[in-house]
Amino acid sequence: MIRLIDQSLLADLIGAARQAPRLRVHRNFHPDDASPAHRLLIAIEPGSYVPPHRHLNPDKDETLLVLRGSLGVVFFEAAGQSGRCHVLCAGGESLGIDIPHGVYHTVFALETGTVFFEAKAGPYVPVSADERAAWAPAEGSGEAATYLEGLMERCAGPLCD
Repeated sequence: MIRLIDQSLLADLIGAARQAPRLRVHRNFHPDDASPAHRLLIAIEPGSYVPPHRHLNPDKDETLLVLRGSLGVVFFEAAGQSGRCHVLCAGGESLGIDIPHGVYHTVFALETGTVFFEAKAGPYVPVSADERAAWAPAEGSGEAATYLEGLMERCAGPLCD
């Protein structure tokens, strides 16, 4: 089935993300979790915490392209030291990133109405204990909001031109 990605779809996703408890929603284009290629839109609002993680499977590199708003992407060393922060902006100089498997990373919205496209190999497999960053707070924990604020400060500065 042909599916059009238009401004109306993005607006609907943004509205749903603002109402979602986790402040983010997915719109999958792949038919099911077993599909060999996963393609999805993710609308994410500031305050949504995606715990740092990595994908150990060598087939699980992932590519992100920002369609609206701006997204912070932070990479980490294995022991938890935060490394480089990239700011991706819809229509900006840096609008996407390819993340190799095995690299700890997280993403977060830097402005309301942020939507990005993600592509990676399927099938869907939940993040394992070895792929979770043991040094980072769990989603929903009392420390998560403060940790996220610190990450956002690392990406502070001019957003998008």
